[in-house]
Amino acid sequence: MRMFKIGLVGLGTVGGAVAYELLNHADKLSHQAGRQIKLVAVHARDRAKKRACPIPDSLWADDPLSLPTSDVDAVIELVGGAQGLALDLAQKTLKAGKIFITANKALIATHAKEIHQLMSSHHGCLYAEAMVAGAIPVLKTMREALAANTISSVQGILNGTCNFILTQMEQQGLDYAQALTQAQAEGYAEADPALDVEGGDTAHKLAILAGVAVGAVPQLSPMRVEGINRILPVDLATAKELGYRIKLLGVAQFTPQGLIQWVGPCLVSQRSLLAQVHGAENAVQMQTNLA
Repeated sequence: MRMFKIGLVGLGTVGGAVAYELLNHADKLSHQAGRQIKLVAVHARDRAKKRACPIPDSLWADDPLSLPTSDVDAVIELVGGAQGLALDLAQKTLKAGKIFITANKALIATHAKEIHQLMSSHHGCLYAEAMVAGAIPVLKTMREALAANTISSVQGILNGTCNFILTQMEQQGLDYAQALTQAQAEGYAEADPALDVEGGDTAHKLAILAGVAVGAVPQLSPMRVEGINRILPVDLATAKELGYRIKLLGVAQFTPQGLIQWVGPCLVSQRSLLAQVHGAENAVQMQTNLA
């Protein structure tokens, strides 16, 4: 069976971890896949940057947009962002009839219709399970295991950064600024955390979940979005006294009048499953007619 060749663009925290697995555990991955898998090309903006996973000189590609038309079978995009290089890579890879793999929820939430049209026209493939809730295989579960179900609602804790901050505020008695600083120090929050803490990242993921739930293109508008950056310690303390915790939730409800979806801090009962999700963990709940 022919070798499966992979090109990787983006070597940040996630991209570096992917490169490490492909370079150091290729035999195990190949055995599990039933086909030899090999990382044959990588690209990142700063080639000289020190990384936990050393990249052999022979793998570096100067032009990332050359990868889709090379002999690779799949391009993994871990650059991020809804425009620019990420979108160019998606378009070029799918037009070449190849496999495009990404964890980029902003890209898919914004350009899902175009990307699906390219897949259909050029027989390319999209694999993007890691977009939502990290390692939880929720998209595949919704598409396949729950295919016979009608999903009436989806809700969840979809941003680990926000959940970490709220957990630290509640358990350690920190204010928002202190908890954010700790999240940045531990690598959970970016230097500019706006996309996470203002709810935008959760909104992208919720739109994708809602679209998969009903087999439709994700819709970012209309959606009310509020983050956690105005939560005070007194809010968490009052919630605790009343038997609740505050969690940032993304909620989508499918009603006879249409889709209702919103993102915001919510009171959840301390007895609920979502209230037991701490730190940077994620969780997704669905209500269905059968399961």
